[in-house]
Amino acid sequence: MMSLKVSLSMFMTLFGLICIINETNGLDNGLGRTPPMGWNSWNRFNCTIDENLIKQTADALVDYGLRDIGYKYLNIDDCWMGERDEQGYIHASNITFPGGIKALADYTHSKGLLFGIYSDAGYRTCAGRIGSLGFEDVDAITYASWGIDYLKYDNCYNESIPERQRYEIMRDMLNATKRPIFYSICEWGVSQPFLWANEVGNSWRTTGDIHLGWESILDILQQQHKITQYAGPGGWNDPDMLQVGNGNLTIDEQKSHFSLWAALKAPLLLGFDIRYPPTDVLGIVNNTEIIAINQDPLGKSVNIAQSTKRMDVWTGELSDGYVALLFNKAETSITINLNFTAHLNVQGELSIRDLWEHEDKGAYNDSYSREVPKHGIVVLKLTGGTKIKEYPDFIDQYSDAALSEFVIKYGVFVLLLIVIVFQYYIRYFCK
Repeated sequence: MMSLKVSLSMFMTLFGLICIINETNGLDNGLGRTPPMGWNSWNRFNCTIDENLIKQTADALVDYGLRDIGYKYLNIDDCWMGERDEQGYIHASNITFPGGIKALADYTHSKGLLFGIYSDAGYRTCAGRIGSLGFEDVDAITYASWGIDYLKYDNCYNESIPERQRYEIMRDMLNATKRPIFYSICEWGVSQPFLWANEVGNSWRTTGDIHLGWESILDILQQQHKITQYAGPGGWNDPDMLQVGNGNLTIDEQKSHFSLWAALKAPLLLGFDIRYPPTDVLGIVNNTEIIAINQDPLGKSVNIAQSTKRMDVWTGELSDGYVALLFNKAETSITINLNFTAHLNVQGELSIRDLWEHEDKGAYNDSYSREVPKHGIVVLKLTGGTKIKEYPDFIDQYSDAALSEFVIKYGVFVLLLIVIVFQYYIRYFCK
């Protein structure tokens, strides 16, 4: 009996230590209560960046009113780096950023914007520049001293060290600076970061890089189906940055892309040349009604309610109603029906507003149908009605990812319990 008490005591001690460790090592910056909005240099400019481009982009974010509707982060991506000095501190390239990063951050801040930077959890960045592996402490100190507000942290040249281990090191170093820095984990979804990264970062990439073209958008969207429940205030699924304004996407395709990313509660990071914005592109990214879905304080992502080869219906809750996205994947226009019971889990009369037409459509019972153009989308905000039950059947609450999360969180305790029981079982029969 005494041995049992000792074993139980050890079990409770272990449980307590794990809880303390988790609490101590969790991300502690208070950021990301809603998804971040801003601009990143990579999708349009890749490595062809310099301080004049960044200053001009800061000016454009203000001049075109983007800052005032929420696009506050101005983030430079790969290729800003120069060399490390003898003490290990990194410096910007003296060719493309001769004024240094701190001066650039100060300029950005003077415009009422926030400033972000890029590094890598490997010894080299994906473009072959200097990474942060082994230099996390000095790099975090450097970024804080420069006034950095956002860190995108990539995953190339990583020496095959487990992702979580490397990303936790930089998290702890950022926490130690006491400067709030939004921490964007960019490990491409390889280790199912949605299962662990909410304790490590403010957002986590769920896929590989987005590319130009419609097929890349569809492929990334498909990968979000079973992980939407992991997004929430303080930590967000990141299906990569927006391609609105880049490539040869049609206007309808760009509206669909922007709407789906917004409703999934993804970071809204623009990537086109804001200095010379096409009017129709500005009209898309300036849609404050769509932005309001992304920035809704409830912080719930939409879920897939129905999916066929030709169309998707995505629905979700808002702090003041519901949102539904009728998405046409087909090569011709089609009619898509929103069923309030099957898709929204709501019954009764609902008032409907179209967020692209900026028009109230009236009150409806049971369902609502719309013709949707090729690769286009209809985004509806709905108010009223009565919720039927908490967890609708059409949402896969017991996905493989959820099962993996349970095993990761509780497997050690189950294993320890089995060992204790087996120990006493052997002792009993040995007697």
